[in-house]
Amino acid sequence: MPHMIWKGAISFGLVHVPVQLYPATRSEKVGFNLLDKRTIDPIGYRQINKRTGKEVTRDNIVRGYEYEKDRYVVLTDEEIRAANPESTQTVDILAFVEAPDISFLYLDTPYYLAPDRKGEKVYALLRDAMKESGKIGVASVVLHNKQHLAALIPVGPVLALNTLRWSEEVRSLDEFKLPDESAKKSGVTTRELDMAKKLIDDMSDTWDPSEYKDTFRDDILALVDKKVRAGKIEEVMDIETPREARPSADILDLSDLLKRSLGRGKGKPAARAARNTEDAEQAQVEDSDEEAEDAEKASRKSRAPAKKAARHATGKAARKSTSSTARKRRAA
Repeated sequence: MPHMIWKGAISFGLVHVPVQLYPATRSEKVGFNLLDKRTIDPIGYRQINKRTGKEVTRDNIVRGYEYEKDRYVVLTDEEIRAANPESTQTVDILAFVEAPDISFLYLDTPYYLAPDRKGEKVYALLRDAMKESGKIGVASVVLHNKQHLAALIPVGPVLALNTLRWSEEVRSLDEFKLPDESAKKSGVTTRELDMAKKLIDDMSDTWDPSEYKDTFRDDILALVDKKVRAGKIEEVMDIETPREARPSADILDLSDLLKRSLGRGKGKPAARAARNTEDAEQAQVEDSDEEAEDAEKASRKSRAPAKKAARHATGKAARKSTSSTARKRRAA
């Protein structure tokens, strides 16, 4: 039994038919979850504050009507229902029209209306009267805090309610470049038209929805089943410990097992190998330090003669300058 969406009444003149509203369809589409490819964790839907970028809990979410740019009036669900309680509790029939008058373009979401509170008699009265008249009702109803135009349609033993799109929601044909409604003006010959009509007659059949299948969904499910049986599945895993690749979930790589088993004999050689590695790394560090110290000593030795020569040249130049000055003074 589907979950009831709404409870109210069909307003038919002075007659009220108590009804309950149920979804008339269920989704059988192939659904793909968004996953983190590193860990196969599901990616969830987050409600984000558009200005701060921070997540907002459901308790802090309210409804607001933007009456000016960035200025809102906040309304609670109770206030919305109290604003026009009659419109939120009734399917108000506005008129009855011929069914073909409503284009398929206006059809939106179908629902079932079931009788409520011992209203079976008036429910059956309205349903059968509409059947015999061959007409459907155009009604107004508020669902999910939004007003809808709807078609009330007798379908076998049930009254169906199909929400309709408003006229502003259906694009005008003037927006498109279309061929003339006259086939002859569009260049279609009489012979071509006759052949097309014969093809339509040959392909004509009675409507049986059970004969039509969602082959795409069936093919995807078959592919999923094939991968599951082959062991090609992914599980949620820790991002720090990536899974080792292997042919399947049930087949072990014998060569890999043998390689990992080598050296795992007596005396825990793996632990000894680790210690040997540490010792070798420490010795390498010590050798590097000694080499660096020797290089520094050699560099100091190579720089010493150069400094001594520089000091000698500087002293000689100074002595030469002093001697030249003394000679000038004696000559004076």
